[in-house]
Amino acid sequence: MGYYANADDRREGGLFPAYGPIDSLLSFVVFYVFVDRATPTVVEVFTDIAGVSASAVEFATAAFLWFILVVTLVDIVRRQFAAVGMGSQNSVEQVTRQRGVPSTTRMLVYAAVVVVGGVVASLTFERAVDAGITMFRIVGTLDVAAFDVVSFVVMVLFFVSFGAATRALDRLVIGVVRAVVAG
Repeated sequence: MGYYANADDRREGGLFPAYGPIDSLLSFVVFYVFVDRATPTVVEVFTDIAGVSASAVEFATAAFLWFILVVTLVDIVRRQFAAVGMGSQNSVEQVTRQRGVPSTTRMLVYAAVVVVGGVVASLTFERAVDAGITMFRIVGTLDVAAFDVVSFVVMVLFFVSFGAATRALDRLVIGVVRAVVAG
């Protein structure tokens, strides 16, 4: 049984569309690229250590990606339903705690975070992917000597800047759409 929020709360808050779809989809795309590039290393590690066939590892990786995509899409749809007041009480209450249309100052801050975070993420992307692939190899072979602190820090910097940029982009775009819908 669904829970429906008060219609006045929805109109006043301007909560549709819900935040999150842009952030979720961009995060999935980066996750997909990372897994795609890491798959040969993962196959190599699992075939060497566990004796599993390469096709089985590749199938498991593909199935895992499809699972993550489905979960991401279901979560996006769930949030959008909650934004219009349909869904579980917890989902609707979570969406109604969010702000409606962001202020101009907040939108400018989001834009600045998108630019700065996007530049840092784009500059650190390749090295972060390489560091992540190296981490798979380190874990699989237990070769601690191959651990590079600088590459690890760059990887963390990438994920922090990418996360900040995609969240800010999501807030910026959804905020503009909410402003247009609220009219």
